Amino acid sequence: MSDEELLKKVREIIYENMEMAEEDDSPRYHYTRPAPDRYPYQFFWDTCFHVFILVAIDEVEMAKKHIHSLLRLQEEDGFIGHMIYWDRLKPGRWADIFQSKLSYKNFFKSHMSSLIQPPLIAQAVSRIVNASGDLEFLEQVLPKLKRYYNWLAENRDFEGDHLLSIISPFESGMDWKPTFDVPLNFKGKANNLLYMKVIWVDFRNFLNNYNLKKIYKKNYFLVKEVGLNTIYAQNLESLGELCEKVDDRDAQVYYKRAKKVSDSIVDILYDKEDKAFYDVYGKENKKIKILTPTIFYPVVLSGISEEIKKQVIDKHLVQADEFNSSYPLPSVALNSSAFNPKESIYIWRGPTWIVHNWFLHQYLKNNGYEELAGKLTSSIKELIEKSGFREYYNPLTGEGYGAQDFTWAGLVIDMMNNEERSNSNLN
Repeated sequence: MSDEELLKKVREIIYENMEMAEEDDSPRYHYTRPAPDRYPYQFFWDTCFHVFILVAIDEVEMAKKHIHSLLRLQEEDGFIGHMIYWDRLKPGRWADIFQSKLSYKNFFKSHMSSLIQPPLIAQAVSRIVNASGDLEFLEQVLPKLKRYYNWLAENRDFEGDHLLSIISPFESGMDWKPTFDVPLNFKGKANNLLYMKVIWVDFRNFLNNYNLKKIYKKNYFLVKEVGLNTIYAQNLESLGELCEKVDDRDAQVYYKRAKKVSDSIVDILYDKEDKAFYDVYGKENKKIKILTPTIFYPVVLSGISEEIKKQVIDKHLVQADEFNSSYPLPSVALNSSAFNPKESIYIWRGPTWIVHNWFLHQYLKNNGYEELAGKLTSSIKELIEKSGFREYYNPLTGEGYGAQDFTWAGLVIDMMNNEERSNSNLN
């Protein structure tokens, strides 16, 4: 498949999966489904991924509509749920009922879940503004962005260490990530017992009506997840930059907050001996020493020393075979007891997901790992050529699994554009 054909196919899938209200409908919405049937709702971080894809294919106006839609049901205090039910009010799974506060209105009115997802929206807005120069759009959404990130700081930094805690595995965006087995007191290959343990977490949060003070006190499931906190730090930095563009004096507030988060990522999540960033759980911040691609995520942060970044990349990505699969990056190290490269309802436990390649690509490309960055891009192209646009892929064989016509593979266009810009700068 040529680059032109790939671009055309990405555009087709984005348009085929798009949902929008009619002109006179209320509430108004406009978003892209990650997959036509399996994921029909508007998801928080999926919408942000779609913004990156839309900007990459020169659909900036469409990207703006996606952001407006994501912000439309924002609560007065700033909260935005990880899943928005517009005119599709029936949950995708029976257990999804436990991810929202109990309300009879949920059965007939558009509403959000009570969970969060990795807070990628400031970078998504930044990508739109940088591509369009539209400061009017920025001024429309900036107050809402500030309320959202202020809500996160005020409500999910339970211990005042500047790191956000998740209260459900589903808040990470990496639902069945093997690190969560530890706080759930589960060992071995994923099975029905793990399923019930995860649903039990959401059920208990539901019984507490998502009262965060009660949930923290009871300590059912409290995890400071590396990926989410890295994205949080990145986006606080982006929010500061957005404030500067319109002379908003709060820019320094978010820059300072970003630095504090980065410092805490090193102080609390970094393991000097293992040279890896680990998720931690509980009020004691116990490290979960399981290798997944998020051990690399903080290398993208400007506030972390180059020495630490090099140690992490060299030890676990360059020199070791932990993630050296035919089609990188596997979602858990190849030598992990949890590794399962095949299709399963227990996702993020072995197969390759596009987002890891996309997330690390720009850092690798710009910091002396050009060959490795190129491999991450070419691997995605090969996977699409071999198996189409799938939710995830076997990291050993390239076989595609999960939902079909899944949009995330379109992030490869953003990676290709980044490589083109880097090459242009070199010339």
